[in-house]
Amino acid sequence: MTGSSTRPTLEEVAARAGVGRGTVSRVINGSPRVSEQAREAVHAAIAELGYVPNRAARSLVTRRTDTVALVIAESEQRLFGEPYFAGIIRGISTGLGGTAFQLLLALARSPEEYARLEQYLTLQHVDGVLFTSLHADDPLPARLEAGGVPTVLNGRPPGLTPVSYVDVDNRTGAEEAVGHLLAQGRRRIAAVAGPQDMGAGLDRLNGYRVTLAEAGLPEFVAYGDFSEASGIAAADELLDRHPDLDAIFAASDPMALGALRALRRRGRRVPEDVAVVGFDDSAGAELADPPLTTVHQSPEEIGERMTRLLIARIRGERVDDPVVILRPHLVRRDSA
Repeated sequence: MTGSSTRPTLEEVAARAGVGRGTVSRVINGSPRVSEQAREAVHAAIAELGYVPNRAARSLVTRRTDTVALVIAESEQRLFGEPYFAGIIRGISTGLGGTAFQLLLALARSPEEYARLEQYLTLQHVDGVLFTSLHADDPLPARLEAGGVPTVLNGRPPGLTPVSYVDVDNRTGAEEAVGHLLAQGRRRIAAVAGPQDMGAGLDRLNGYRVTLAEAGLPEFVAYGDFSEASGIAAADELLDRHPDLDAIFAASDPMALGALRALRRRGRRVPEDVAVVGFDDSAGAELADPPLTTVHQSPEEIGERMTRLLIARIRGERVDDPVVILRPHLVRRDSA
């Protein structure tokens, strides 16, 4: 620590580290254009001198706040009740590790709240915005981009063409799930589909439909909102209309778990009477009774890749692949 009563300056850090003032500034701002040796020397000098960057002054110069927002257009019940969102947040936290950025979590549960959120984000309170669970025709990402605020989306909502997004190949995952059921000899295969104003809901239903059409088999569809309660209701609807079903593909694990509850209540054995396949490979899938066959995706990887893309765009770095599509795979367990 310095013996002076005044706060150490950027110039003193540079002198102690044996580098230029610009190098210190780049290290503090998280720039990758610094050698590892220089970075270590700067960090050591900062620790020795007790230097604390003046974030307010730096923000005026760099026009940066060192804050990124995650916008989740869902209720608190959905956020804390479904493991997918926790995985996304863990991945974002990993992606922010080692940077100066802090995460701001923003929920928009009503049109009024969304309008206030839009005003806040467009006034340059954050350096960039991550979106998950977006629905069709949401204007906010395009408005932020037009205002100079970079955005990265989790998936591509119908009707939107985002600058950058990360998703899984939802259609291929659904095709693998239904193909697995067909290979087991199932011929009366129903789908509990997700919301059709979301890309994942549309693509997973399309994968189901294409696979059944190629096999020359009829489709049976009911709709949910990715929640367990909606899975129960949709499965009940399907079984009432088509009691001879021998398989259900659910477009999310919570809906698949709801289908398992509906089948158990009706005395249907899984998988002997009705096989069930989900989509997510969430923590609850392996603990289900019976353990759930499901399509694996990694929300942690999605969140981390989204964050890396956003930070690169904030820093003005070249982004060769602004759209990242991850490949899912089927995890076979006892339900199908």
